[in-house]
Amino acid sequence: MPKRIAVLITNNFEDQEYLEPVAALLAAHHSVCNIELNAGKVVYGLHGCSAVTIDRGIEQISIDDFDALLIPGGESAVSLSTDVRVLQFIHAFNQAKKAIFSLCDASLLLCEADVLKNRIITSIRAHASRVQHAGGTYYDVELVNDNNQLISSRLSNDLPIFIHECLNVLKS
Repeated sequence: MPKRIAVLITNNFEDQEYLEPVAALLAAHHSVCNIELNAGKVVYGLHGCSAVTIDRGIEQISIDDFDALLIPGGESAVSLSTDVRVLQFIHAFNQAKKAIFSLCDASLLLCEADVLKNRIITSIRAHASRVQHAGGTYYDVELVNDNNQLISSRLSNDLPIFIHECLNVLKS
């Protein structure tokens, strides 16, 4: 059964960490909704490979609209971490025990949303202490699946295994 995936991005998202998972999700017949602060805005990838039009603003959505949340890495995640509405959305998603797919710098956004207490996660090594300070257990491995609710990877090089795991979680 096709699932509805929210993708949380703004300017300077990691191009490959957006493009490859979204292409795989669409190929598997899931729907994708790009979310930022303002609908209709065009946001650009960190390396200039992507321009993405935002489908819905954060004020126009509910966690009930989606089955899973994808957060690509890059500076986008850091920028979004200052908006309380974004943090509340992520926190509510976590409380509802819906799947969150986190890549690279997205771990910083999860730290700010206060959803890592007693969770296991991977991210780039530079964020290990922040993850631990937020109450999470950090593993320096290519993929961590915490009870099909938090699926995380470190780098763009880990995308094949990350995408495979995300698609498996969506089948359940």
